[in-house]
Amino acid sequence: MRWTLLILTLAAAGCGSEPREALDARGRTETRAEVLRLLEANVLTAWYPRAIDTVAGGYLSDFDADWVAGGPQDKMIVTQARHVWTTARAGEFLEEPDTWLPRSAHGADFLARSMWDDAEGGFFWMVTREGVPVPEADGHLLKQSYGNAFAIYGLAAYADVSNDPAALALATRAFRWLDGHAHDPVHGGYYNFLERDGTPLRRGLAGRTTGETYDPTPAKDQNSSIHILEAFTELYRVWPDSVLRERLAEMLHLVRDTMVTDPGTLQQFFLEDWSRVSYRDSTDAKRRANEYLDHVSFGHDVETAYLMLEASEALGSIDETVRSLVVGKRMLDHALRNGWDAENGGFVDAGYYLKGDSTITILRDTKNWWAQAEGLNTLLLYGSLFPEDSLAYRERFLDLWAYVSSFLVDHERGGWYEGGLDRQPAFADGPKAHIWKGPYHTARALMNVARRLGGGE
Repeated sequence: MRWTLLILTLAAAGCGSEPREALDARGRTETRAEVLRLLEANVLTAWYPRAIDTVAGGYLSDFDADWVAGGPQDKMIVTQARHVWTTARAGEFLEEPDTWLPRSAHGADFLARSMWDDAEGGFFWMVTREGVPVPEADGHLLKQSYGNAFAIYGLAAYADVSNDPAALALATRAFRWLDGHAHDPVHGGYYNFLERDGTPLRRGLAGRTTGETYDPTPAKDQNSSIHILEAFTELYRVWPDSVLRERLAEMLHLVRDTMVTDPGTLQQFFLEDWSRVSYRDSTDAKRRANEYLDHVSFGHDVETAYLMLEASEALGSIDETVRSLVVGKRMLDHALRNGWDAENGGFVDAGYYLKGDSTITILRDTKNWWAQAEGLNTLLLYGSLFPEDSLAYRERFLDLWAYVSSFLVDHERGGWYEGGLDRQPAFADGPKAHIWKGPYHTARALMNVARRLGGGE
């Protein structure tokens, strides 16, 4: 059973009391029923089958507020692979393989047929609706480790649920391509930006971008790294390869022990040797211009607190689990103390520790959809493990659940708004989907929450 190792670890380490029934006031059964209704009516039914592109393959990318498809429908590897993962895991969760596995197979076929580069290997970052690769503004066909990681993630999940050997073969082929080209044998981790042939851009996008308000994006970053960790975790469950295990452990150590900084936040970007890219000592104008590269992202911190535990569980190490638990709890606690909206609930988007200031400054008090989904998952997990904690994770879960239902879920048209309407009311008429907004965060969070409330984890 999942999380058995974690619970035993807590008992052995004295890190928490014995988990007891959470959500006593509301009732686990009632809350789980609400979660399942939201999952099926406002996520899965909202997206499928309408997102399946029956004409060109894969999944449609763009829908307006009323779920009307429009635009060119270019397809990014991240979104397409997330659909493959979501449909595979939905079929497993709902125990409806006859309905869901064909939807997942449909996407896996598009990845293999139209997004894998037969000439150079690896997955293209973006293709047209019909599958023609879309170059960058300067004409180069760049690839990203981030995108290839999600392809591995989606294919591994589909292979796990379907036992399709072709899907597993492509996932392992993608891993070997990524590891052979993007892995840094000197400093560890993976370069994110790659030429079409896999040559890593060791200086990041320096020299390739012009006219930006911020410096060119550096070579390594937390976002690609945490999702490489996530992908390797998923693949290792179905393919316990020795090299993959080494890389999974390496990524866990880098994320947890290098990227997480005091007082419990992820640094955003890094140079080749994992030196931190920081503008704290720069002028205020330069810091503001480079805010994208250097800020506290509460959503990523909360998400990573979960992903590190998933990786530790996959490795089967009590020591790694304890260390990940301690660091993950510190990250969640920091986000609750500094990025939580005590009035309406929800995690705000971004903050920053200005030079000489021990109190964080909130840069963006908006609340994006995916961070709230990840918050539901992580808060309930830590609430189960630390039911007596002073930060009251279970109560914050209920607050966040109420926030999501009130400000993020479109109960009339289905789906989630891109941001909470308490801060961004214009999103009531904003798009339900685009290449950066799919169902993966919401579906995964709600499936995990339902399992946990039902005693399945």
